Amino acid sequence: MQKRDRSLHLASKTFLRAEDCDLSDLATLCEAVTDPADYPLAARIEKGILVYDCPALLSRMSDPAVTETLMAEWADAFANGPGVLVLQGAEPDHAMIDRASDLFRDLIDRQNRDGTGGGDHFAKPGANDRLWNSLEKHCLADPENFARYYANPFLALVSQAWLGPYYQMTAQLNVVNPGGAAQSPHRDYHLGFQSAEAVARYPAHVHLFSPMLTLQGAIAHVDAPIESGPTLLLPHSQKYPAGYLATSRPDFRDYFHAHAVQLPLKKGDMLFFSPALFHAAGTNRTTDIKRMVNLFQVSSAYGRAMEAIDRTGMCKALYPALLALNLSASEAAYAVAATAEGYSFPTNLDRDPPLGGLAPKTQAALMHEALAARWAPEVFNAALDAQAAKRLP
Repeated sequence: MQKRDRSLHLASKTFLRAEDCDLSDLATLCEAVTDPADYPLAARIEKGILVYDCPALLSRMSDPAVTETLMAEWADAFANGPGVLVLQGAEPDHAMIDRASDLFRDLIDRQNRDGTGGGDHFAKPGANDRLWNSLEKHCLADPENFARYYANPFLALVSQAWLGPYYQMTAQLNVVNPGGAAQSPHRDYHLGFQSAEAVARYPAHVHLFSPMLTLQGAIAHVDAPIESGPTLLLPHSQKYPAGYLATSRPDFRDYFHAHAVQLPLKKGDMLFFSPALFHAAGTNRTTDIKRMVNLFQVSSAYGRAMEAIDRTGMCKALYPALLALNLSASEAAYAVAATAEGYSFPTNLDRDPPLGGLAPKTQAALMHEALAARWAPEVFNAALDAQAAKRLP
């Protein structure tokens, strides 16, 4: 009996469940008061959020000791502190930002004319204007403006502070139009882009390391007063271990709406936070402000497999064998897991948007669908090629 009790206890520690989430645990974490003494380079703490005066810091950053201290403060803030910080005046060249804004508007207009936009992770499709992969599109459209835009020392420094060198930059432009409704409170990529059922299948240590693999950020392309709906943030919520499951619960969402805070942003300000922080874009209550922000999602260089594998070719070779073999459903699933791509990302979100869910259909899901319906190999191969074409850059 003791062995069975220990096994049950071990399982409950290893696999988190939404029904076991205790709101009082989150509340206790979020009641923490950020101590200014822990972040001496911050200009102030406002609504629990660390605010840094970038023009004042810039002249001091030639000193390596100051730069190292700054990165240490930011890394600690994301992990152990409020989980969020604002870099005021991070980009002072407003003419350069305006040029990028004009470029993005042209791309959005073209996208809308062509009917190629749509799909959002946490808002209704079409409610906002979303430009997927603004990073690549920006670079190809105006390399000089792109170079000046991404030469920003604060963007580079905060990315390295959390992820180390050789981080991978991606960006998606989001324009919340007048009347645009708030998002649902959520956490972000990786686990935050999956259903609660899928998240529950990952052991607890994955819930802890997922936020270490990415950093969320944004730069304001226009002034964003509170009424325009800047991001709602719940400081210290990134420290709640089961938060990827808790965001699906009504009581946790109610707590978020009762306690989340917002700070207005000026053009050129940057906002960065742990992907595990409970957050949501706010409602744009204005009639004339299109709240344009470029969202940075910076990834660790370590989130990659060791070898380059042609999984599409492997799927085509394996599929007829799985149709012919007398394997159990579990055995077939194990073979598919060793062969097909089981993760939705990276993909081309213009051609493969997250319609009907948080993430596009995976190669593995397509293969299971084909096996269940016993598609002919040529039908499966055609569907596989069509899916692969959507994911190409």
